[in-house]
Amino acid sequence: MTLEKIRNFGIIAHIDAGKTTTTERVLYFTRRIHRIGNVDEGTTTTDWYEEEVRRGITVFSAAVTAEWRGHTLNLIDTPGHVDFTAEVERSLRVLDGAVVVFDGVSGVEAQSETVWRQAEGYGVPRLIYINKMDRPGANFDHALDTIRTRLKANPVPVAIPWGSGSDLKGVVDLFRMKALTFEGERGEKIVEHELEGDLREEADLYRQNLIETVAEFDDEALEVWMEGGDLSRDLLNRAIRKAVLSGKIFPAYSGSSLHNKGVQLVIDGVVDFLPSPLDVPEVRGHIPESEKEVVRHAQKDKSLCALAFKTATDQHGELTYVRVYTGKLKSSSGVFNPRVGRMERITRIFRMFSNDRDPVDSAGPGEIVTVIGFKKTVTGDTLCEKKDPIQLESMQFPEPVVSVAIEPKTSGDRDKLEEVLQRLAKDDPTFRVTSDIETGQTLIHAMGELHAEILLHRITQEFRVPASTGEPRVAYRESLNVTSRGDEESQIKVGEKTLFGHVKVELRRNLESVTPSYSEELDPVLAKELKPYLPSIKEGLLSAAGSGPIAGYPMVYLDVVLVGGSASPDSDERAYSMAAANAVRKAYGGGKPALLEPHMQFEVTVPEQFMGDVINDLNRRSAEISDVGGDLDLRILKGNVPLSKMFGYTTALRSMTQGRGQHSMEPHKFQEVPPDEVKKRFGDFV
Repeated sequence: MTLEKIRNFGIIAHIDAGKTTTTERVLYFTRRIHRIGNVDEGTTTTDWYEEEVRRGITVFSAAVTAEWRGHTLNLIDTPGHVDFTAEVERSLRVLDGAVVVFDGVSGVEAQSETVWRQAEGYGVPRLIYINKMDRPGANFDHALDTIRTRLKANPVPVAIPWGSGSDLKGVVDLFRMKALTFEGERGEKIVEHELEGDLREEADLYRQNLIETVAEFDDEALEVWMEGGDLSRDLLNRAIRKAVLSGKIFPAYSGSSLHNKGVQLVIDGVVDFLPSPLDVPEVRGHIPESEKEVVRHAQKDKSLCALAFKTATDQHGELTYVRVYTGKLKSSSGVFNPRVGRMERITRIFRMFSNDRDPVDSAGPGEIVTVIGFKKTVTGDTLCEKKDPIQLESMQFPEPVVSVAIEPKTSGDRDKLEEVLQRLAKDDPTFRVTSDIETGQTLIHAMGELHAEILLHRITQEFRVPASTGEPRVAYRESLNVTSRGDEESQIKVGEKTLFGHVKVELRRNLESVTPSYSEELDPVLAKELKPYLPSIKEGLLSAAGSGPIAGYPMVYLDVVLVGGSASPDSDERAYSMAAANAVRKAYGGGKPALLEPHMQFEVTVPEQFMGDVINDLNRRSAEISDVGGDLDLRILKGNVPLSKMFGYTTALRSMTQGRGQHSMEPHKFQEVPPDEVKKRFGDFV
């Protein structure tokens, strides 16, 4: 398969918008599967994991491959729940395009904004699919308006609904200018109908808007339109594709995936308008241990450049998901990982179809495969050739906001639990494992209650480690409010010898540093004198800066800067490491330490009649309501709230609204806990 014929794309959306149902139809219409699965019945291809089946949601992104019109479609179905946003993040990092699914009734929802923002950050071209047009209250124009206003995007309809709600007959294809129905047992037979009456007038207006919009971004199309001519299908496709690849427009489709209406047109759109690996910008990296930029284009005969974007552990071993940009991965060969500075052995290569594996001998540019054999490679690592190295930018993930205590039920299971926790932490970049310095308990840190529940289920059921767990609690952080300095000179007696180390450090508040960052500001002479000891100094500084002075929680928003020190004939790495750690602890005292708690950005959708009760309840939870929108029947409340006040909110909201209220949350920022509350828990520290 040539690179021009490959489409790497994902399906992204708010939870329950119909991602997995749409994926299932894509696989059916491309004849990759012969029976359509159902989310409610737990029979879909991509939601294979036990908890996905039980809960009816996607937890892990799943990769599948299909064929359509002579093109290879590498599709990744992603989770919609905010707790698993890392799965979306690392998928978008390697995908060339995306289909964004929206609910025809709700339009843009909270997680819709999040995934759209993630795609925007990676410059991923997108198609829009307004799904569930068969639901009561579905409104295509309203959904488009929410995209324009909330996402500041430019959706351009290319397939509009023919009817809505229970009267949805099919869609109108604005390219063919035909009304289409989807007949046969599963909607596999497309039947064309002539446009008549009001439907014809509506289609003409949408068609005119399509041509006018496209003409703005293509000179040839503009010339034809200005001369009063109609654009040919070929010219229109070329112009749309150009505008999509540049991020100027987003073609919008409509339909009902559940009832098999309109999905084939979306698949056509993937082939016609989303990029091939040749259409996306070249990848940029740098030579390891150098700032020199390196550029790689999608070519088979060039040096290998690939990105490990996900690792997964099951009872059978470890898989590493890899996107190849240039060169080839070959089975039974070695690749270089510049982060760890070592070769990694490829035992076998597979193309994945959900949880099934098809072995292959090699993988070239544009391909997404899994590899068995890597020992040290983690999410975000570059794979290349040792003789021609390159290191791509790694990936950043949000900090976890919930922690749960976990202990093995027997002492004999302690080592097994530790091993499983390490494996899960390697697979999931938003999962952390720490020890509570007060109680000695092992704590697991997750992105939310659901994320924690899934992790605990995997530990106890999948990996069969009997364990006792506590209630979820807030994952606090610590920081400093002002810049402070620490100056420490250490002398260590070893036999008759005294080892020397002297470090001066400055701790600076930096809201962009989620974890403590390290830098040096030394005069050239001192920098040369301290060069042999800098690795030990850095290790000592960052180790001490890893936990705060109030209660030992991880530090955030902190730059650790080595600003001075001295050397002597008795200088030693051990002494410098100790001096560095003590210098940080000294600096804490003058930095006005602060305890931080996670605040969540929330969106609550509630019928008008329950507004008063919901607002009063949010006020009691210390929420700050920043916006009230929606219409008279259904109101949308937005704002931020301390996570500690929102445990169990789903049940409370259902109770207040007779089961009709919905909400979503995502991490917003860490915010200082009021001093009186800190004193209640930690005494007179503050």
